[in-house]
Amino acid sequence: MSPPVERLPQSEATPTRRPRPRTMNPIELGFNPRPPVPWLGPLLLLSTGLRTLLAILFGAYLDKRELQNALPGDVIEEPGTDGELWLDYVADLGDGFNSTYSIAYLLAQPELELDGRTLPRGQMLVMGGDQVYPTASAPAYEDRCKGPYTAALPCSPESGPIPTLYAVPGNHDWYDGLTAFLRLFARQRDAWLGGWRTKQSRSYFAVRLPADWWLVALDEQFGAYVDDPQLNYFEAAARQFGPDSKIILATPEPSWVKATTEHPDAYGAVDYFIRTIIAPTGARVRLMLSGDLHHYARYSGVDRELVTCGGGGAYLYPTHQLPSEITVPPTDTLARRSSQSRPFRLAATYPDAPTSRRLGWGIFGRLPTRNAGFTTLIGGLQTLLMLAMAGIATQQRDETGLRLFSIPLVSMLVLTLLGAAFFAKPPTATGKRSWRHWILGAGHGLAQIALAALGTWIWLLTPFPDWPWPLSLIVALAIYWPVSGLVGSQLVALYLLIAGRFGVNINELYAGQGIDDVKSFLRLHIASDGALTVYPFAVDRICREWRTNPTAPDDRPWLEPAQNLIYRPADAPFTLR
Repeated sequence: MSPPVERLPQSEATPTRRPRPRTMNPIELGFNPRPPVPWLGPLLLLSTGLRTLLAILFGAYLDKRELQNALPGDVIEEPGTDGELWLDYVADLGDGFNSTYSIAYLLAQPELELDGRTLPRGQMLVMGGDQVYPTASAPAYEDRCKGPYTAALPCSPESGPIPTLYAVPGNHDWYDGLTAFLRLFARQRDAWLGGWRTKQSRSYFAVRLPADWWLVALDEQFGAYVDDPQLNYFEAAARQFGPDSKIILATPEPSWVKATTEHPDAYGAVDYFIRTIIAPTGARVRLMLSGDLHHYARYSGVDRELVTCGGGGAYLYPTHQLPSEITVPPTDTLARRSSQSRPFRLAATYPDAPTSRRLGWGIFGRLPTRNAGFTTLIGGLQTLLMLAMAGIATQQRDETGLRLFSIPLVSMLVLTLLGAAFFAKPPTATGKRSWRHWILGAGHGLAQIALAALGTWIWLLTPFPDWPWPLSLIVALAIYWPVSGLVGSQLVALYLLIAGRFGVNINELYAGQGIDDVKSFLRLHIASDGALTVYPFAVDRICREWRTNPTAPDDRPWLEPAQNLIYRPADAPFTLR
């Protein structure tokens, strides 16, 4: 028996409308606009790394997908208007307020003009993953996702259909076992996020769209597998598919790319789902959407488009390292069974490869300014190395002193080399460690030790080492620490730029910069004749100054940009049938 189709009346009561704020005071806004995440901050790296390891190691024990089998499992229907439907797609959005709200503001506008075309606001908004950073929690969702989107569309428009919202969980949404995600996006009471009504009851869903198009969204839980309750849900939904059905498949990550660049089995779970659930019905997957990588990229095949669009707010991820051609599934997969491999070519990226490569050079200026804690850590490491080396150099004739200072120096050298090796390939990173990681990591560690030796030589030329204890230590902490931290961070920046050329630490090269410009999102249109057209949007520069709009109508944004928020095509519109 096919699952019932859910039809929600448009006349359902909207949530209580809050007073429009007159200032940017968090008490008036109802949330705290957060700054961008300092991704190389030592405490953040430690806490995020621990949460990632715990989520990976114990994810099976915390997997709430099994429990979701008790929740309603209806197929949802979005009929659109007169056989047409507009749909917006955004992913990787829950970072700094300015970048997140810039995209939310555009998505909330009644219409956008793109190359002479008037494109109305989506009747559906799909959030494609990582709705919050760095880790999931109720306060983080409130400040980094719900708050900005509520400010952009405080309530539904008085006339016309009520816009709806669906969300796919990404890896950052999973770090608390989906607890906060389900409370926000799968609620049955007060099921609203600003003016968008949430309809899903699980972390995965199937939505019937006009003209026999379907939106199917998977929850892979760190790419591990598709659980049995989820497979059962989609098996029941697939009974409504037919040979004329066209599928838009939304996944948490672009496994078609990661299977080529990181691990050949990354596409296995998605391929299994397509091969066992969709293919037997005769339906065709015409479009695959994903975020996770914070850029826009489209791979084009004979009958399928593979689109990554993770430009909703998080730091920019480069495009120049993307392969020009991929084979999906990869021919070297270890899966015992897989679909027939097909070639795909890279049709478009945003930013383009030259711009992406040029932006990498910004690491020298942005690393110390965006990651003060990391610079402080490097300075502390350099200071400890210098004190150990200086202690040996000034007590060479004292065998007891030599032994006392040699022990911490050896420990510091080992710590530096191990830290550099783990930095080249963190334990939480995907893919396998190769000779490139060992060589580049060791080279970086030796370079930091050489810098410490140079710093020691310069320190010993000054009168500070001869000052009585503890004045020399105080001067070292007050002067040498910040200077060595700045110089050492520039050495890290040089390492990241070089390592990035070999495909190592690419994420850290751009995460360390926290580039909050260069954003993207999609607007899709299903026409009455069944054609699906995708309009990719590019935002070269976000807005950083906002002014309140207290006297505007209720459904208008609370905050308006103080500068022009300019957008343009990220790619030529493409049509699927």
